[in-house]
Amino acid sequence: MAVLLFAAHADSSEDPQVIEWPFVGAEQSHTKYSTADEITPANVSGLKIVWKWHPNEQALKRYGTQPGRFQATPVMVGNVLYLSTMYTRVAALDAQTGAELWIFDPKAYEGGPRGARPGGLQHRGIAYWTDGDDTRVFLNSRDRLYAINAATGELDVGFGESGNVLLTAGHGRPVSRFEFDQTSPPVVFEDLVIVGSRVPDQLQRKFDTPGTVQAFDARTGKRRWVFFTIPQSSDDFGADTWEEESWRYTGHANVWGLMSIDVERGLLYVPTSTPSSDYWGGRRVGANLFADSLVCLDARTGKRQWHFQAVHHGVWDYDLAAAPNLATITVDGREIDAVAQVSKQGFTYVFDRVTGVPVWPIEERAVDTKTDVPGEVLYPTQPFPTKPPPFSGQGVSLDDANDLTPEIHALAVNEMQRFRLGSLFTPPSLQGTLQRPGTADGANWGGAAFDPETGLLYVRTSEGADTNQVCLNDGDNPEVDVAYSNNCPYGATLVMFQGASGAKVPEVPPGKLGPIPLIKPPYAYLVAIDLNAGEIAWKAPFGEGSLELRSHPLLRGVKLPERLGTRGTAGPIVTKGGLVFIGGGASYLYAFDKTSGTELWRGATSFPTYGNPMTYRTRSGRQFVVIATGDGPDAALVAFAWTE
Repeated sequence: MAVLLFAAHADSSEDPQVIEWPFVGAEQSHTKYSTADEITPANVSGLKIVWKWHPNEQALKRYGTQPGRFQATPVMVGNVLYLSTMYTRVAALDAQTGAELWIFDPKAYEGGPRGARPGGLQHRGIAYWTDGDDTRVFLNSRDRLYAINAATGELDVGFGESGNVLLTAGHGRPVSRFEFDQTSPPVVFEDLVIVGSRVPDQLQRKFDTPGTVQAFDARTGKRRWVFFTIPQSSDDFGADTWEEESWRYTGHANVWGLMSIDVERGLLYVPTSTPSSDYWGGRRVGANLFADSLVCLDARTGKRQWHFQAVHHGVWDYDLAAAPNLATITVDGREIDAVAQVSKQGFTYVFDRVTGVPVWPIEERAVDTKTDVPGEVLYPTQPFPTKPPPFSGQGVSLDDANDLTPEIHALAVNEMQRFRLGSLFTPPSLQGTLQRPGTADGANWGGAAFDPETGLLYVRTSEGADTNQVCLNDGDNPEVDVAYSNNCPYGATLVMFQGASGAKVPEVPPGKLGPIPLIKPPYAYLVAIDLNAGEIAWKAPFGEGSLELRSHPLLRGVKLPERLGTRGTAGPIVTKGGLVFIGGGASYLYAFDKTSGTELWRGATSFPTYGNPMTYRTRSGRQFVVIATGDGPDAALVAFAWTE
């Protein structure tokens, strides 16, 4: 039961001192841009930690659940921060002091660990909604959507059944609450609250739950429309891209990332993921719409306006995870209201946001379709943007072998020769394929930030080579009924030189090498893309590299690059003050000069920074930069500002 601790806030728009951050992406367009300009390149070095707030969440043996990484980005409205925790509790905090005002607990942990990512439950934010009279915080937790009074933390009992609605109803297939989850916040538009879906990747069987986008009445909770990312009848658009009517039993194509909306036009931009199963498509031959796609929907009706499929017949787990960035750009003297979608594969796809016409040509090019996997039929072409250039490394050859020392280089070459190597979209194999970017590389859910002053799009990219191996299903896992899965020694592991369960690597003594990546550093960059020119403006190595890597026995006494690069999934924000702020992976919040890419400052945090940062200015005129750090019982929301 939440407790009333403060009165409803006044309309902060009446106070010129206040600069809010009312949505997880700053705006519904996900620019992640703030007009706050008190913190600049000249004074950013004076930032200090001024307060911390701890969720204080523990593993609960009774339910078999544990809190994972703290990844939420707060919103700030009316001098109050609202955010979700790993256990999807909602907290309201005083934006000036971090003092806790109220907590709402949906008790998501009682659902057990199923549906949660390995390592624990996690969530990335909430949506704040007001019609001028009522103010609500919407939370999508596991299989339910909650409407919470923003002033009191109490459920709005007029919404759905006593304050919540079930998200698993009306799917045309039975949906277990243990196999349905939510990690990204809803979208609010007019009198609608819109949510996506997340069905865990480890479920790989017929009649898995299909991905959905659902819109509910913000006052009553009644479902107003639903869009299925996989056709549900032979008459649906895209059904012909699923051979032998495989749409009937294929699931996933989730919308687990963040969605964006053009509020003026009422257009919703939806990024989708790979269908089931992620690495073998032998029983879903075809392009598989609308998986791995950017789909534009009418936000009021859910009707498709246009779509673009970034990966045909996906077998690389190249989900479109990042929120699309809505930006107004000028190309060859022509102003364009555009949508830019960054991707795991390291591409930036840029379209006219109304028509879906690419700003620069996107070419269908022939790709490698040779496979040793029975039943697999690869799609013959994939789309390649002609502009902007890729912001990530793509494909793997022996020239990419780690060369930090001659010994490591020899080991890397020897290990790489075990696998199939090739360009981007080289298919998975029974032998095992080295895939670059990896399944969690390129641009992930943290996405990009757009600066309307300069036309630059800022994106953090992780660099790595994953192993993508499929093998005959042994039938031991009831969640998997496909003939071939990635439940293999080298089935999509993230780091080499440490092996996977069951792997035999005789040339590498067990435990000797640890997590040394196969390829050369740097392992992360912060990249600025000029969306007016379609070019890379600058590219700066990002992060020192993990302590585990730097302290490895084979690297003792070796002079290492200052910026080995720290892989991670979080993204940046940009400010009018001239700065790009970013955390992600290491125990620092960083500030870069947004024009040059020069790293200007880093502020230490006690634990790794896993969330996207945000910034705001309170009634006092003080600008804060806030970021979620740590995981489990070590999690903390950390606020930086000038010390008074």
